[in-house]
Amino acid sequence: MKIGIDTFGCDHGKSHAGKYLVSILKELPAIELGGDVEFELFGPESDRYDYETGDDVKYVPVDLPDNPLSVKFWYAFGCNAFFSRQKFDAVVFLSEAHLPLRCRIPTVVVVNDVLSLRLFSLPFSTRTRIRWSLSQVGKIVVPSQFVKKDLRRLRLNQEKIAVIHNGIDHSVFYPRGGSDLDSGVVDIKPFAIQKPYFIYASKMSSPLKKHRELVRAFSDFKERTGKPHRLVLAGGEGEFSDAVSKAVMESQFASDIFITGYFPHETYPELYANSSGCIFPSVCEGVGMSVLEAMSMGVPVICAKSGAIPEATGENAIYFDGNSEQELSAAIERLVGEDESVRRKMVADGLEWAARFNWRKTTEELLAVICAVAKKKK
Repeated sequence: MKIGIDTFGCDHGKSHAGKYLVSILKELPAIELGGDVEFELFGPESDRYDYETGDDVKYVPVDLPDNPLSVKFWYAFGCNAFFSRQKFDAVVFLSEAHLPLRCRIPTVVVVNDVLSLRLFSLPFSTRTRIRWSLSQVGKIVVPSQFVKKDLRRLRLNQEKIAVIHNGIDHSVFYPRGGSDLDSGVVDIKPFAIQKPYFIYASKMSSPLKKHRELVRAFSDFKERTGKPHRLVLAGGEGEFSDAVSKAVMESQFASDIFITGYFPHETYPELYANSSGCIFPSVCEGVGMSVLEAMSMGVPVICAKSGAIPEATGENAIYFDGNSEQELSAAIERLVGEDESVRRKMVADGLEWAARFNWRKTTEELLAVICAVAKKKK
């Protein structure tokens, strides 16, 4: 059985789809697949050396000009011939943005986004094409019940949708200790961030991420309590970056709010470990990985009770109404003012909860779905 895995749209392993692929590939060697199962990555020539595939997984570059129009044309008219030449029994797509209208072999698509929100902002023709392509696949894998329910809005067959929660790399995200945490400054080149601080890790891509509301709620918290805490907004710039920067400049506590811009994922553990807490006000999350990563490091979390966040964190967070800046400000104050014994219990419960999310389990469940679909090859 030969399975093709698409790397188009993975942004050299940096996008959400790319990180998902990297995590899956890391676990593959340790999993007993049973039978004769072979995996092969395919994508742009520029991605050839971006993934550690080992000896068991080959990378086959697709010979295309390096531009979006050529890739779009290939999915429309050339990909099925390529799949036939490679003798794939099934293909896995890690992004719904790149899908053929109809694939001649069984397919699995991984959807990690709240898709309806993004699709309804696209042109009608693009929206229709993606919805039609998704309706033709063998299985859609989603990271939460929330995303599965969201796909009902696209009138997709719910029986085709499998919920497989994303994992956490516990070799990277684990409780830290030692003298490094005693320092008053976190030195992560090129930044030096003074403690204490709260962290919100999310790309500034949408007003539903609630960066501006967090800035105002944090400012209110500072004004009411006089606490020395700072706010670190870590994440890549997006369509909403200017609006967030404007909100920061308008705050009387602008000097206590730090925008890092894009931050390499491997440096987040140090940012989390030294923080006083992780704040997550977004109301449009389909996964909630940043919250789980913080919890797995023993960091208490404050979250909007929206999207997939309650599903991801259980009863192990301080929740607030994502549309209320007053509730968010009060939640921050509550975290700072919690009795130490309450805080320790919150951390311990969060660690126990986060331990159930791991990439080995995610990979095993994903492979079971892929193999089941591949056996239905026409």
